[in-house]
Amino acid sequence: SSAGHGSSQSLPPLCTLCCCGVINRTLAVAFMVSLAFAIVVGNVVTLTVFVQTRQSRTPQGYLKSLAIADMIVGVVVVPFSVYTEISLMVTSAPPIWYQSSTTAPPAASSSSWQPCMLIGPVFAGCTFVSISTIFLMTLERSVAILWPLHKDALVTRKRTLFLILLSWTSSFLLALAPLIFSSNFTLEYNVCSRMCNYTPLLFSGQLPPDANILLLFPAFDFTLLGGTLAVNIVSFTSIRRYTRKRKLLSEGSLSDGGGGGCSHRPSFSDIKAAKTIGILTFAFTASFSPIAVFVLGNVVGYTWCNFSFFAFWILTGNSCCNVIIYSVRDHRFRKGVTLLFQREQSLPHGEKT
Repeated sequence: SSAGHGSSQSLPPLCTLCCCGVINRTLAVAFMVSLAFAIVVGNVVTLTVFVQTRQSRTPQGYLKSLAIADMIVGVVVVPFSVYTEISLMVTSAPPIWYQSSTTAPPAASSSSWQPCMLIGPVFAGCTFVSISTIFLMTLERSVAILWPLHKDALVTRKRTLFLILLSWTSSFLLALAPLIFSSNFTLEYNVCSRMCNYTPLLFSGQLPPDANILLLFPAFDFTLLGGTLAVNIVSFTSIRRYTRKRKLLSEGSLSDGGGGGCSHRPSFSDIKAAKTIGILTFAFTASFSPIAVFVLGNVVGYTWCNFSFFAFWILTGNSCCNVIIYSVRDHRFRKGVTLLFQREQSLPHGEKT
């Protein structure tokens, strides 16, 4: 393929039934628009409820800043893919950020700034923010379950906000790592995934020696997922123990003996929140695993065109699933939505809640 703007002659070898054709592009654009709308609406409602209701302004509520990262995906990342796909259908010449520079030298690929240099790290950074925030949510719930009497002392707003800031900073620094530590990577709109992807520059058809730097991404996510899983196991083991003891007490087969620790058992809301975070962990693992497999294959030289499309967009769909899981299952959120709409309907005569 040729460098620079690319040519239509270089596109067919990469195009498959999933990637080419007006009908396929139209269906893809319709899917992207629907997904962006669902992501934005769901996360805007979540953030509005957080701002408008005092009940949500807790350390656990602050951790739902995850909605900001998800909304950025729906406002910035997905619309850019929609714009590019529509441009490809309307015009015959691909835009300058389209897949074209994998065989070009670094100087040629960096001669002009491309929007993918922003869109790619934003998407990667928001993905890392998602998993790191889920990890923090898990830690917060484990403290509430294992040490309920010390929860307020251990989990404070100040500490929570500091950890959120640390999460966002480290996530976006990691997203920029391939560009900071290597000059053999670029970002371009991929014909297969229909997103801005990190692309190693090929030299004589060979991958650069530092191409495995991309393995930092799945390593980071699976490390945090493993930690989240371990904490969840400890929390659910404690929940099971307390539930079993409560059942024995109700049957009269176990003497109370002053409570025997049952006075310190987690509340129903803490147990439900822990289950919600467990579902979040499972959903993120299921959505991230395909992209991790794709990255591993990409590092060793496989393209997997059709698979890359589904892998990237399953991960993008997680930004819509998060708000459904951790907000709709939260009774405080449902109460906040009710209060929000009641306030709007009775604004002239209503009282501020």
